[in-house]
Amino acid sequence: MKIDAHQHFWALERGDYGWLTPDLSQIYRDFRPEDLAPLLRTQGIDGTVLVQAAPTIAETEYMLSLADRTPFVKGVVGWVDFEAPDASAQISALAAHPVLVGLRPMIQDIADPNWMLGDALSPAFDALLSNDLTFDALTLPRHLGQLRQLLARHPEMRVVIDHGSKPLIRDGVIEGWAEDMAALARDTSAFCKLSGLVTEAAPDWTADALRPYVLHLLDTFGPSRLIWGSDWPVCTLANSYEYWVETTEDLLSMLSLDDRAAILGGNAAKAYHLRT
Repeated sequence: MKIDAHQHFWALERGDYGWLTPDLSQIYRDFRPEDLAPLLRTQGIDGTVLVQAAPTIAETEYMLSLADRTPFVKGVVGWVDFEAPDASAQISALAAHPVLVGLRPMIQDIADPNWMLGDALSPAFDALLSNDLTFDALTLPRHLGQLRQLLARHPEMRVVIDHGSKPLIRDGVIEGWAEDMAALARDTSAFCKLSGLVTEAAPDWTADALRPYVLHLLDTFGPSRLIWGSDWPVCTLANSYEYWVETTEDLLSMLSLDDRAAILGGNAAKAYHLRT
């Protein structure tokens, strides 16, 4: 089974997508299941993981309602305010929905890089664990040291690092990020998403611009802990869905069929305990 492990839907009238502004004209419109379904069929993709795009419980409930009537959505990664006094209760209530597979605080938008290490968040992490949910780490390179500390505190937690932690591809910078990602791969059991890289690259990017970063992730996390995703529709700011699939095939062409199958679906099923 092929899984796109990172995609979004949104409806502008909901009004809770603070980052989604008219200057992002290419994606400043509604994106619904009927927009993605033809792309999945054309590319032979069997299912998806739908990921939050707004820091509200209401958006998580909206995504769960879409999943209820969209068979190709195999899992939903939602949002909860980890600092809320009743975060544990909120997590348990949402986890009663069988398609909720994970939670994602929007760490990249939080000014304090040490936020994830705050003592006030411990009950939320405990609830995430007790409800068998996966933690999606939406981090930037500057967060990787703190992320390693967090995972040392919770070694049993299933973790997926989104978008390779957004390396500075457009600037050609690999130092620092490479060492920190290698340490995370070595010292933790985290998975890492092979997604979101094209929007971190220059507008005239090529597969060769991405290749050093992808090869490093393959060398460190290995084919058993990398997870493919599209980041659709955000990826359309830099390329089409079809072109990202084609680029992925190029970047992974040296791997065995079994390794490619793991990255393109098997690892997502393991990391998120997906329904199939």
